[in-house]
Order: sequence, then C-alpha cells, then structure tokens
Amino acid sequence: MLSRRDFLQVAAATAAILPAGWTSALAQQRLTQADLLRFEPLGNVTLVHIADIHAQLRPVYFREPSINLGTGDVKGLVPHITGKALLDYYGIPAGTPEAYALAYPDFVALAKGYGKLGGLDRIATVLKSIRAERGDRVLFLDGGDTWQNSYTALQSKGQDMVDCMAMLKPDAMTGHWEFTLGTDRVKELVEGLDFPFLAQNMRDTEWDEPAFKPSAMFERGGVKVAVIGQAFPYTPIANPRWMIPNWSFGIREDGLRANVEKVRKDGAQLVVLLSHNGFDVDRKLASRVSGIDVILTGHTHDALPDVVKVGKTLLVASGSHGKFVSRLDLDVRDGEVKGHRFRLIPIFSDVIAPDPEVAAKIDAIRKPHEAMLGESLARTDTLLYRRGNFNGTLDDVICDALLSERDAEIALSPGFRWGSSLLPGQDITREDIYNATAITYPNAYRMTMTGARLKEIMEDVADNLFYPDPYYQQGGDMVRVGGLSYTIDIGKPGGQRISDMTLLRTGKPLEAQREYTVAGWASVNEGTEGPPIWDVVASYLQRTKVVAPKELANVRVVGA
Repeated sequence: MLSRRDFLQVAAATAAILPAGWTSALAQQRLTQADLLRFEPLGNVTLVHIADIHAQLRPVYFREPSINLGTGDVKGLVPHITGKALLDYYGIPAGTPEAYALAYPDFVALAKGYGKLGGLDRIATVLKSIRAERGDRVLFLDGGDTWQNSYTALQSKGQDMVDCMAMLKPDAMTGHWEFTLGTDRVKELVEGLDFPFLAQNMRDTEWDEPAFKPSAMFERGGVKVAVIGQAFPYTPIANPRWMIPNWSFGIREDGLRANVEKVRKDGAQLVVLLSHNGFDVDRKLASRVSGIDVILTGHTHDALPDVVKVGKTLLVASGSHGKFVSRLDLDVRDGEVKGHRFRLIPIFSDVIAPDPEVAAKIDAIRKPHEAMLGESLARTDTLLYRRGNFNGTLDDVICDALLSERDAEIALSPGFRWGSSLLPGQDITREDIYNATAITYPNAYRMTMTGARLKEIMEDVADNLFYPDPYYQQGGDMVRVGGLSYTIDIGKPGGQRISDMTLLRTGKPLEAQREYTVAGWASVNEGTEGPPIWDVVASYLQRTKVVAPKELANVRVVGA
C-alpha cells in the first residue's frame, strides 16, 4: 500500500522529469484517484472534515498565501510559515501535486499542469469511498462558512448549499458566514437540516437560552463520540450585529469546559470540538481546556498536511474552498486515543471523478444563471489572488475600481480570505467577481474621513490581526488600501503599529485633520448606501478591458 512518503517520492521524481510548461494531461496522467484516496486504515473511528468552502460548488484555482505572519508565542510556528519554508518543514518536494496544493511557489506553472481543485461533487466521491471502506466508523463534520459567498448562494439565501450538502449527509456543522443571512433565515434553514447545527458559545439573549444545541452524541465503531460546536466567536464584530441582534457569541471557555465535563459524564469516549475559532485560538484553547481529544479547526483557511498536537489534543486544519478533505483515523480504547493516522486529501478535480447525482444537482442549480455568470468582463494579464496578510492582486483590482468608479482618493477593501484565483490570460467573468464579493451587505459607500480617522481604522484592524494573545484576534487579513501607502510594525503595541501614511496621488503624508474622500464596501453599519460592489467592479472592468496588477509596494512591513 502506497504511503504518503512513497507518494511524495514518486511525485517528486515525476516533477523532476517534466519540462517547464508541461501540459495538463501529462501532469494528470501521473495522478490517479486511487493514489489520492489510498489510506492505511487504523482503529475504530474515522473523522472526515471540511471547512470554509464559501459556497464554491465547482472546482477553483486558489493560491495559498505568501505571507501569514504569527505574533507572540506562535511566531514562526505552523501555520505561520509559508511557501518553500512550509514545504521544507513537512519534507514536501517542490513541483509535486501536494506542493502545488499547499504552497504558492510556481503557482501559475503548476496550476496549468495540475488544474483546479475542489468541487462538491468530487468531495462526494471521496466521502463515498471512505464510507464504503470504513462503514459505521465514519463521522463527517462541516466546520462552517459553507452557505455564503457565491452568486447562487446569495440569490438562494443559502438554499443551494443546504440542498447540495444534504446529499453528502453531514453528521453535524457549525457556522460563521451563515449568520450573515440574518436570524430568521438561519433559523429557517437550520430547522430543515437532517443533522444538528452546533454552537456551545452562542446564546439567545431575548430568551436567555442557548441559540443552538451545544453538542451531539454519536456512536461510531462501537465508540461513543461527542461533538461540541464552536461558532466564530467574533461574528457580531466582524459582521453586522444588526443582522443577528439577539444572538451573543464569544469564546466562552468556561462553557466549553462545562460541556466537555458533561459529555464525559454522559459516557463520551471521544470528544471532538468542531470549531470555527481560527487555528491560533484553538491552539490556545487546547492548552487550557482538558478533555478534548480532537479539534477540527476552521476560519483561518489553514491547510496543514499533518495534525498539530497540543498536550493530548490533536488539531486538524483542512484548508478552504473545497480544496481538501481531512481524514483522521483514530484508535480509541479505554476512553482515550491510543493512536491516529491522518491524511489531508487534495481534491484534484481532473483526477477525482465527480459523483453523478451531486454533479446533476449542481448543474440544475446553476443552469438558470450560467449565461450571466459566464459573461466575460475583461481579461487579466497577471495572476489575480486574494490571500496574504497585507494585499492581493485581486483586491488591488477591487480597490482600483472603487477609486475610479466612486471618484475617491482612497479605497478600503476588507481583508476577506475567500475568493478564487485567476491565472494570467484568463477572462474575468461575472462569477469571478461574485466569488470575491458576494455578501448580504455589499453597498459601496463614498464618504469623507480625516487622516486621523483613517489611521484609527487601520490601527484597529492591525490590532485584531496582530494582537499577541490569540483570544483577542478576530481573524481575516489586513484591510486592503488603494491610493495610500503606509508602514506597519507588527511588533509594536496597539495604536502604534501604523506610520508613514502617504496619499499616492500627491505623494504627501496624510494630515490628521484634513478630510479625504474614501470609498469602500462591506460596512457593518446598518443603512449604508451605495451600489453593490459587484456592479462597481463590473463597470470598471468593462471600461478597462485588460488588467495587469503587479505586486504592490505600498505596504512596508517591519517588526516581523
């Protein structure tokens, strides 16, 4: 049976003999579905995990970040190493399929060879294979950020994702972006699920009771397995509070501790936290709350090819956009984990066969919209991507659109981690724009702000991202800026990280008391006025025809 080490050695040898610019077919013929799914089973429980699909039903290109800085105690630890350093850390040869899936080096060349990843119909195939092999030992868990951030999810208010995911038969899920559908719609969708929506850290303040079930108990392979849900703790800060006025969130460590104790008393032999905290929060949580065997983490989109162990707790990070499915086999005896075996399975869409039933459902959902979504608006001559702590070329296009279409001096675009990548020479379609902007509060505002207010905003976002204690971090990346340059020292205290703010139009430093015209989108304030951001970007692209953003030098990073 082919081990991960054997697979990497074969893949490395293959990559070494392939010429530059090899064809997709040549690369793919050296990958097989059997190789991707091959796994030496272990023990009596198999956990299968996905997270952060962001409503992507079909395969996508998605470039992993070149910069993912950590601060405080996690500086220099995974997942805060990227690129070649990450590959070296895990012993993954460059140019291999796993290197392409996990890291950014040579992304364009490798993408042309290995193609897109993801697709819910391919994930269904992987699930069916694991279930056929492991039978009643399998527990399939969805870490959230599933129902939002594509056109069809926006148009159907999440119904497309609910219907497709139902065909995959999850055992439980938790959430984050789901809540931006609003309280009533979330309740409506949850009531129709055939599996529990779990969130021990959410309360309904109107009735002073849990908003959702905190946990659920399952029996798998003769083992009683408790799954505790943990929704994104900072939802009412990162997203509009007015959409969910009667729900309160938080990490609620004491509540989690009490829930772990309760499920243990109820006979749980394995305790799993299905979390949307973000990796660093979960790493700290694992060091402080005993009795959790496995944390399936989400939110920060980290994809790690091995578990991270904190004490006795195993942390699993399964990536985003449907690129990966995590499989964790566990040997559970006498109420504890005696052994484990893990594989982060890359979902190569040209290698893994689509499940026919799920594929047909996806086609039916998309058919009424295909012509509109496939309309070409412009072409990109350089790689467009979003991920990275400080900027991304796709965000640069959005900022350029805001500056141009809203006649602004400065543009602000949120540091969202979701949105697919586009290769040089690709047409930019309406679907590509929706994949980067589809939210329920999309209005592109235009207003004036003083230089002092702009610095305050930038400092606040930087503090959310680089506060040394992960319990005070809210995830996401730094707000993207257009028309502005600045220096950030991530090692300084809050309120002192941002300096040298310069208006690019004039080359002059921002003046604290002067007002500047600022355009942005995704304001959490109720009643924000302006056209939806996807229309702003589409109008800009149709006029521009060809975009070719390069890596900007408008952010200088020190203290890293």
